[in-house]
Amino acid sequence: MSGGGSPVVASHSRSSATDSRGVALTFTHRTLIDADRVVESPFVATAEEWIAGSRPRTLPAALAPVLAGTAIAHFERGAVWWKAALALVVALALQVGVNYANDYSDGIRGTDAERVGPMRLVGSGRATPRSVLAAAGIAFAVAAAAGLVLAASTTWWLVAIGAASIVAAWFYTGGSRPYGYLALGEVMVFVFFGLVAVVGTTYVQLERTPVGAWYAAVGVGALACAILVVNNLRDIPTDREVGKRTLAVLLGDHRTRVLYAGLVLVAAGAAVAVAATTTWLALIGLGFMVPMARPVGIVLGGASGPALIPVLQQTGVGELAWAALIAAALVAG
Repeated sequence: MSGGGSPVVASHSRSSATDSRGVALTFTHRTLIDADRVVESPFVATAEEWIAGSRPRTLPAALAPVLAGTAIAHFERGAVWWKAALALVVALALQVGVNYANDYSDGIRGTDAERVGPMRLVGSGRATPRSVLAAAGIAFAVAAAAGLVLAASTTWWLVAIGAASIVAAWFYTGGSRPYGYLALGEVMVFVFFGLVAVVGTTYVQLERTPVGAWYAAVGVGALACAILVVNNLRDIPTDREVGKRTLAVLLGDHRTRVLYAGLVLVAAGAAVAVAATTTWLALIGLGFMVPMARPVGIVLGGASGPALIPVLQQTGVGELAWAALIAAALVAG
């Protein structure tokens, strides 16, 4: 409404531009028309859409490693709760940062033009590339600030690990040769959202790395990989079309589904290994198979396209259940 109460009509159009590198960009413009004025809005994302663009369904992949790593530290009688809280800030900020960075990079390349999955801010034209890039930068800055406090209170070589994590987050789909387009996404997820996140969380509290932390990292990393695997399974047709060579594209539909189930089994084996090196109470971690039964059934049952979207959240819940059950056992033990 205008000040005089004139009716407002919204119309939509698409226009193109190029960024500083000459990459073609396409935006959706919304024109607001009333009796007094015409307003062109090049980006119209709401707060709700910005939250959706951060992909909250992936956030369990950030919470789970901190929970598991802190549980190991607690079992070893060395948990430092303020450091655990800072580690969680780092993990969540990195996850949000990589999600926005992925949105930006895929958006300017045009690989999100025909998406099956959740809305992307740049690909849908709901936000400009510059604004999404800024959001990614803010998230990475938050992660860096929290990480610097942890390094200052532990050891300064952790700065190198933090820097590597941010670089890995950016080059997943950013840069001229993103590793996410070279079938290396799952490897890097396992390393940074599994090994680095879990073992790093334990280390900043204990300043050592018990063997149980490494087994916990394998379990969490396997399920974090499973989230990416099912995401890329859903996107095989569109990724092939735009030349995005993910591991799922290389393996093909059937073997990608087998890989997903295999990663769930690896997580189960890791739960047993954690129990063998800490307390046998940790076998309750195998209870994560209960929430994972449905997504595994959906994937192995041949679901495709939009039918795989709920599996992302269900797998995230399974990963969080793995970490929570292991943590409960280690605290009790």
